[in-house]
Amino acid sequence: MLRYTLMRLGIFVGCLLVVWGAVYAGIFPRGLGSSNGLWILLLALVVSAPISWVALRRERDRASLHIVGRVDRMKANLEASRTQEDIADDAARAQSQVS
Repeated sequence: MLRYTLMRLGIFVGCLLVVWGAVYAGIFPRGLGSSNGLWILLLALVVSAPISWVALRRERDRASLHIVGRVDRMKANLEASRTQEDIADDAARAQSQVS
């Protein structure tokens, strides 16, 4: 998961540098008034999103499988805990009925 995040951040930073250079070279328009920095960030985000979607497909699938595995383990642990609680509750009720 960390690998995917770092790769995505790297693509964003690369796009940020390219967009920054393109804005200051006059290829892309400058923002309105003092919004130039925000304009560059938003434009870099818009450019980097589809690149990340295509370029990091395999890594995203790998991270997704890792997350699904962790969620399944947590569900199994919760179910085991719930079962143990049910057994303990049934034993306590049986004990109180005998007394």
